[in-house]
Amino acid sequence: MEVILLQDVKSLGKKGDLVKVNEGYGRNYILPKKLGIEATNKNMNDLKLQKANQIKVAKEELEAAKAFAKDLEDKTVTVKVKSGEGGRIFGSISTKEIAKAAKEQLGLDIDKKKMSLDVSVKALGTYNVAVKLHKEVTGTLTVKVIEG
Repeated sequence: MEVILLQDVKSLGKKGDLVKVNEGYGRNYILPKKLGIEATNKNMNDLKLQKANQIKVAKEELEAAKAFAKDLEDKTVTVKVKSGEGGRIFGSISTKEIAKAAKEQLGLDIDKKKMSLDVSVKALGTYNVAVKLHKEVTGTLTVKVIEG
């Protein structure tokens, strides 16, 4: 019996895979638990259409991420902090503060977890922050830390 998996099944396959299983296993376990559906012509066509749609959506997301990364390179976010002698600041600037400043100043909703600081920001100056926009696309946001 051939089955199209609707969910990942351990030691059998991933979602969307076409697998061959024993008749009893398919009828008594896979189908009743809605882990898969029988591989009929109609279901095979539906699977092909779903995969084509997923590929199209993934391509659109990648293009959007690339465009956003290009737009992000021109942007600068300014963070105002109190500083002591020699331009050293009290504490350090976190990605949470950078995300908040980007939201207020530029209207960009960037997740703080997707930002990565190469060095800790503990002094006044200009820093580049890498922002993971897609699994294949990383943008760069310029952060300016000034006395405020």
